[in-house]
Amino acid sequence: MRISEIFYSLQGEGSLAGMPSAFIRTSGCNLRCRWCDTKYASWQPEGDDHSPEQIAAEVRRLAPAARHVVLTGGEPMVAKGIADLAALLREDGFHLTIETAATVPPDGIACDLASLSPKLANSTPLAGEIGDAWIARHEATRLQPSVIREWVDAYPHQLKFVVAGDGDLAEIDALLAEVGGVAPAHVMLMPEGTDAAAIRSREPWLIGLCKARGFRYCPRLHLDWFGNTRGT
Repeated sequence: MRISEIFYSLQGEGSLAGMPSAFIRTSGCNLRCRWCDTKYASWQPEGDDHSPEQIAAEVRRLAPAARHVVLTGGEPMVAKGIADLAALLREDGFHLTIETAATVPPDGIACDLASLSPKLANSTPLAGEIGDAWIARHEATRLQPSVIREWVDAYPHQLKFVVAGDGDLAEIDALLAEVGGVAPAHVMLMPEGTDAAAIRSREPWLIGLCKARGFRYCPRLHLDWFGNTRGT
């Protein structure tokens, strides 16, 4: 499978924030989010091909103290051999988080935490940012409620929504109603932005919204620690 990067860092988002983790970033994505902060793994996918065995060996070499592995992207669930890699990592005793947009069914993949990030309308590229065919494809496929339901039913989960403005709440509510059965404590609102200033500007009203609705606020701690840089 094509791999953009493998690195050892701290998880910056979600319920395992602060946990030392090895990150495996696959290259390739079936969506084209306009605010994507890893376009080198999606819009312009980079990387080299590696077998699941090679990847697992690199994780063991790079992060001998880690007990957590994060499969991320791009979209890891479209990577050829991702189920084989997850099985190898499970055999090695790692806790596996899969960070996915939940547009591809899990199909029994080894996973300890499904970190689902359904894409709201704020993710769709504007005219001129990318070809019209990709805009149409993204808009048509970005939300798959039945697939989200499969992930929620099968694994411990968290739903992380990238929020850009007040108008996003109605879409979140509609999706949660359609999926059903997701506890508010498993819903995380994450401010859209790739720098500390943008994040901070959205914090006050997002925190208030979380307090009112019982959702969780999801900081992006890696941006505070390292900035928007690769390998962090």
